[in-house]
Amino acid sequence: MAKVKVEFVYSGLRVRRLARSLAFYRRLGFRVVRRGRMGHGGTWVHLLFPGAVQRLELNFYPRSNRFYEPIRRGTEFDHLGFRVSDVEAWEAELRRRRFPLVARIREPHENILYIRDPDGNWIEFFGPPPAPRARSA
Repeated sequence: MAKVKVEFVYSGLRVRRLARSLAFYRRLGFRVVRRGRMGHGGTWVHLLFPGAVQRLELNFYPRSNRFYEPIRRGTEFDHLGFRVSDVEAWEAELRRRRFPLVARIREPHENILYIRDPDGNWIEFFGPPPAPRARSA
């Protein structure tokens, strides 16, 4: 198996009100570099501080979202994000190392898997979308 490149990219924070949090971090000096909507309905925004390499990801989950949890002080951390060159190969490696997967998203535009650390914090590994499967005749 070819060596999989794994790169730490960002830390995610859950936020109660996205506009309020964006205003705060922008005032602090961060700038918005990407934003999007998750397949399950949440919203994310990547921020970058001048001179930094890692990003800050703000995550908002509406009450109707399956990942929504009331936020209490100290529970705002959402997850760490790692970019991997080959998600399937990294998944096989994590299984070999006996890390239980807690979620797997394999869609044409997303290829993501999640594990948890011993305290329950989520760790996300994302990479290129899965290759289209050959159709059998």
